[in-house]
Amino acid sequence: MALITVQNLSLGYDSHAILEGLNFCVGAGDYLCIVGENGSGKSTLMRTLLGLQQPVSGSVRFDEGLRENEIGYLPQQTIVQKDFPASVWEIVLSGCQGRCGLRPFYSREEKAMAARNIDRMGISSLAGRCYRELSGGQQQRVLLARALCATRKALLLDEPVSGLDPNATAEMYALIQELNRGGITIIMVSHDISAAIRYASHILHIGNKVFFGSKPDYLASETGRLFVQHEGEEAVDV
Repeated sequence: MALITVQNLSLGYDSHAILEGLNFCVGAGDYLCIVGENGSGKSTLMRTLLGLQQPVSGSVRFDEGLRENEIGYLPQQTIVQKDFPASVWEIVLSGCQGRCGLRPFYSREEKAMAARNIDRMGISSLAGRCYRELSGGQQQRVLLARALCATRKALLLDEPVSGLDPNATAEMYALIQELNRGGITIIMVSHDISAAIRYASHILHIGNKVFFGSKPDYLASETGRLFVQHEGEEAVDV
């Protein structure tokens, strides 16, 4: 069953489309990686899925009881966010804000959920620490725990390993894979084509050419073969 269905979606700003005629669906339990050239509209698509930006045209439909405010979101971190002066506990608990409605306080259930997700991410010993004192990998675990407080169904991840060292990157990918195997649908924007090929069940490639389908079909397509070859050559050059 589809959680999210996108039909004839055009994305852009001020009625000017940068990407047109986008069609795809995300099923429960899928691991969708969104790849493509820089400036192709990947982050714009994420903001549209979250309801933070209106499409130029087309529609995004949520099914299976999923609402856009019930999607966990892990954005790319900025320098300001990395230096945020709050405790790990406060940041993770803030992920429950969407559940509070008009209540000015967190319920016992919401606090228990935050504690469970802190434990789930293996950061219980850091709960009282200041967020800005943590390593990059630890900070991403905190933000992933926060995102999990907003959802039991779907996570949107925008470059979740950006700036992390190889060990922290491997740990983050392993955590995401474990969450997916536990039933959480993953939608991840990534420049890491090798990770997309390794972990994804489906690929959405956007740019001059658009492809949506299973990972094997992507690798067999001309779009997929050319992009994988190009990205591989760039990695060697670097």
